[in-house]
Amino acid sequence: MAIKPPFTDMEIKKSPAGFYEGYSIPIALISKLTMVLLVIWALFWPTHANGILGSVNGRLLEGFNGFYIISVGFFALLLVVLAVLPQTGRRLMGTPGEAPEFSNFSWFSMMFGAGLGVGLMVFATAEPLGLWGSNPEVLAGNVEGNTAEGVEAAYRYTFLHYGFHAWAIYVVTGLSLAYYAYTRDMPLTIRSALTPLFGKYLNGFLGHLVDVLGVVATILGVSVTIGFGVSQLVDGVYAITGAEWMMDMTGDAPKPGTVGLVAALVVIMGMSIISAVSGVGRGVKYLSNLNLVLSLILLLTFVIFGSFLFAMTTYATALADYLMHFLSLSFGAYGPETEAAFAASLPAEAAPLASELYAGATNSWGSFAGFQSGLTGAAAALSPDVQAAVYAAGEKGRQFGWQAGWTTFYWAWWIAFSPFVGLFLARISKGRTVREFILGCVIAPALVCFAWMTILGGTAIDLELSGTAEGAIIGASNTAKLFVTLGQMLSGEFLSAITIMCVVLIMTFLVTSADSGILVMNTIMSGGEQETGVKHRIVWGVILTLVIGTLLIAGKTNGGADPMEALKSAMIIGALPFTMVMVLMCLSLIKALYRDGLRDKHASSVAAQGSEAAAE
Repeated sequence: MAIKPPFTDMEIKKSPAGFYEGYSIPIALISKLTMVLLVIWALFWPTHANGILGSVNGRLLEGFNGFYIISVGFFALLLVVLAVLPQTGRRLMGTPGEAPEFSNFSWFSMMFGAGLGVGLMVFATAEPLGLWGSNPEVLAGNVEGNTAEGVEAAYRYTFLHYGFHAWAIYVVTGLSLAYYAYTRDMPLTIRSALTPLFGKYLNGFLGHLVDVLGVVATILGVSVTIGFGVSQLVDGVYAITGAEWMMDMTGDAPKPGTVGLVAALVVIMGMSIISAVSGVGRGVKYLSNLNLVLSLILLLTFVIFGSFLFAMTTYATALADYLMHFLSLSFGAYGPETEAAFAASLPAEAAPLASELYAGATNSWGSFAGFQSGLTGAAAALSPDVQAAVYAAGEKGRQFGWQAGWTTFYWAWWIAFSPFVGLFLARISKGRTVREFILGCVIAPALVCFAWMTILGGTAIDLELSGTAEGAIIGASNTAKLFVTLGQMLSGEFLSAITIMCVVLIMTFLVTSADSGILVMNTIMSGGEQETGVKHRIVWGVILTLVIGTLLIAGKTNGGADPMEALKSAMIIGALPFTMVMVLMCLSLIKALYRDGLRDKHASSVAAQGSEAAAE
């Protein structure tokens, strides 16, 4: 019995003329209206916006933290299954016999460029250092933070956040887009990936909604990336010039101030918009090559002057540890611990003080020593054994808070960024098999990320372990840790040259990220067209600048310590509905691959019967 052919009659109505010629007006207007309302809210009521975004984010994490964690575990497991199964792994993303569009070297080089971006520049040192002091093993009391024994656990979660799980998020999106575009000749846009489930209904409002969610997620994901990059750029300029007007000097360590952040943002986004207007955007590949060269110089600097032996030893042991805990890291989700549940598990002596002890015992960023030092009155008079039991009773709450603040933030960030990176991976992978795509786009870039994290971050940890840094790197802000580490390694004119090179590298990463992000937004709004109008890139460049700028300002209002808070909250909120879309994309892909397999079997059977009939 024949299986009916798949639905491929995708119709995305576009404006035939005018300002929106070639664009879907509903997608463009709804996306712009959403972002403009967010900008107005953050600009005129920044305190209210920051508070509401933080509150909504907290509520969503309480209810959906487990959904984020398990969804990403499902993405990773699905890709393993698809790569291993012969019938799915060998399926070609293209017409039968079609060769890959790019050589293996070029393909890997472009993935390398996609993997090395602003996030790695900021977090190659900040991530391992931060997790060295605080991770689930530290919270459980199994190891002590900032010690030699705590390095393995720190890298277990560093590799989790920047490894196979992270790239699985990108590849699920990229594989879905590429499969339908190259095997069914459908538009390279988000709604195409849901056609096996919803068919013709995606030609109307449902399809518009799916694409709008992709645009909004991309905007917020790119905004967080640029926000971190701009902050690091300000730190780099301060390291070179000592210009205090760019910094907030009120804390223990200098941090980028609002004026410096906004000034740097305007410069970077101005360069990106000028690139779009002048056509320099066509030279993004040359900027990418420059990025690659400068990145290799930075990496070699750490190899020669850093702790390379320590880094390579850490790489091997951390990779084995990460793989050993792969399943538990994939599906080990935590929920919030209520005060009632906490009180019920307390020793009798401490039960009357439950409300007083709850906040300290469930504080994800504290330690047992910090918990003890914060006790006062009757709580301080409790015996050490009872205090230890109280702290143990709050472990579930600590683990939930840590996971929501670290792992779930990263999963939301990668998910929000996945339309951008996924579309890029899909574009460069025509002619590849499903297995090639999964192995090449998950394994190779993840291993590169691991190298960055161990060589740069391992050097920073070794400098602290040896006592050379004396806490200077740990005490620096996340975006300044790279420059402080360089300052501990190098000196003189060479230090100045490498610092300037890093600033240039950050700038080129930011410009290419902004340009590429705006291109992806326009691609989605134009129904999958790769060539989009310059005027729309300008408009979205301005909107993106306003979104980032107003949310950075909102994050600093009312004494906010972290200007990124409002941006991160908005991004996690915006990523949630797109996570649901991605789960549906996975179910659609499973159905498409299964039914295409049945179609192939039926076609083979018919061909065999025809051959037999001809032979007779």
